[in-house]
Amino acid sequence: MSTQAISKATLIDWLGDKAELAVLDIRTAEEVGYASPLFATNLPAARLDAEIDRFIPRRVVRTVLVDDGKGAAKVAAERLAGKGWQKLFYLEGGIPAWIESGVESLPTFDIPGVPFVTKVRDEKGTPVVTASELKALRDKGEDVIVLDSRTVPEYSREHVPDAVSVPGAELLLRFKDLVPSADTKVLVSCAGLPRAILGAQTLIDAGVPNFVAYLDDGTKGWTNAGLTLETGKTRAYGDASEAAKAFAAERVEALSRDDSLLFIDRATAETWAKDESRTTYYLDVRTPEEFAESHLPGTISSEGGQLLGVAYRTIAVRGSRVILVDDLLGVRARTVAHWLRRRGYEIGILLHDFTAAELGAVA
Repeated sequence: MSTQAISKATLIDWLGDKAELAVLDIRTAEEVGYASPLFATNLPAARLDAEIDRFIPRRVVRTVLVDDGKGAAKVAAERLAGKGWQKLFYLEGGIPAWIESGVESLPTFDIPGVPFVTKVRDEKGTPVVTASELKALRDKGEDVIVLDSRTVPEYSREHVPDAVSVPGAELLLRFKDLVPSADTKVLVSCAGLPRAILGAQTLIDAGVPNFVAYLDDGTKGWTNAGLTLETGKTRAYGDASEAAKAFAAERVEALSRDDSLLFIDRATAETWAKDESRTTYYLDVRTPEEFAESHLPGTISSEGGQLLGVAYRTIAVRGSRVILVDDLLGVRARTVAHWLRRRGYEIGILLHDFTAAELGAVA
């Protein structure tokens, strides 16, 4: 099949319709930075052929490749068309053409993380503590803990000194082990705002008894205050105790009380995944280590904390269904679903006993 160029106006129209649509920014990660101006999935051209099936499970999905305006998208689209991709398009002029008149009035593929979470913050009144205020609390000997809600590798690169690494979807599950006292002040941090705000508000909505706030601008706010970050995997969550699991199970009920969550069985999940008329993402939201030990066939490791604030990095097809796979406790899946449903995603939750002997390790 031949490929076709589309104009900026056409892409704007497509971003406004209801049909399935995938948009891939194929520039390098360094060029894209934190997010594409389109808030589309970044899949660099060098990895495109090897990984596109993971991001776009069905080759009939309308797919737009976007580049730096120098022709890489056209070349890639023609190459993929020869491999069976049926509805490939590329944006004329790439990102330079998209942003040339500014981006303020333009639609985006996904809801940008910062506007979404700041709306949550403003509606909920999420408490905030600045880096200077945190330092003052510590200097006075206050009982305060910082929970870093990013991935462990991000945390290991640099973090607020003495912070504990607890990726966002793990916060409720690990909370009681890390914060045994209701008197401890809890601050949730990330590199900026999105995951910290959602992490803090998750704990607040779940009704933990502690004072909870987010650390304003996270690691960026810390350095802007003239303070030095710490490196290495200095403090991280461990296996959840039975007491922590019981606490999380109780609190997640409060968090998701009004969520109308859809729980499905494995047969339904596999039927959805094989549906030729609809794209379905089959995502395991447990830790990467748990996934490596055992997982269901066909699932993709997609750490829940990342889905909370940057879903577009994994879910490249707008209008798709999303299956969240978790253990029988389901705390992480329910936490992720709590926020993704508010962003318009259609969610099914599959809880599975990963300790069952018949499963074994699946590579």
